[in-house]
Amino acid sequence: MIVDVHGHWGPWFFSTDVADAAANLRVMDECGIDVQLVSAVEAVVYDPLSGNPALLPVLRAQPRLRGLLVVDPRELSLAESQLSELLPTGLFVGAKIHTHYAGSPGGSAAMAEALALLAAHDLPVLVHTWGEEIVGLADVVAQVDGTRVVAAHLGGPSWPLVPSAAERTDRLWFEPCWSTPAPGRIRWVLDRIGPERLMFGSDATLIHPAVTLGAIRAAELSAAEKELVMWRNAVDVFRLPTPA
Repeated sequence: MIVDVHGHWGPWFFSTDVADAAANLRVMDECGIDVQLVSAVEAVVYDPLSGNPALLPVLRAQPRLRGLLVVDPRELSLAESQLSELLPTGLFVGAKIHTHYAGSPGGSAAMAEALALLAAHDLPVLVHTWGEEIVGLADVVAQVDGTRVVAAHLGGPSWPLVPSAAERTDRLWFEPCWSTPAPGRIRWVLDRIGPERLMFGSDATLIHPAVTLGAIRAAELSAAEKELVMWRNAVDVFRLPTPA
């Protein structure tokens, strides 16, 4: 069983032509991924107003894809409206915040307000982290009651700060996808924060899942660690159906 907590649907402005959900399913099949949580690229890089509802027909047609509703901390009135409109569909299991595209760093007051809104809806959120903002995000998570956050990318090049971030709150989990990962980083992080705090994410379709899967294989996880990292932590945090 593999649950991918960091996927995307739709075309990118990079030099790729990936847009159709068939591309998501193809790489999922290639890598043995059972379920992928996806946000609409249009909502992440352009506008949640049009991007979030555009994902609905895709989720209805593809039960292996579950939705992450994109929230821009600068537009919380829009976010609140879309949460009320889209959550009742049952197709969205979490939210997504991209700190850079939304101009809202992990440790900002705007991030705190966005996390409070999502906590009020009992919705976990995947937050893009890059650099030292991963520690600032941890401080904000510690201040916002009830929020459940997954820090994407382990902070990128600032991955050695993960243990410090993990110490600040027990409601912050971590996801390791990165296009140019440093050797040994996943084993190093696991040995310091434990397998209960890490979950698999790929950044597909921007990055092929094989990149992160290879890094995890190199970490030589035990059977118990593998179960937690590859699906159980995700099932618990995002409250997904437990596999038979």
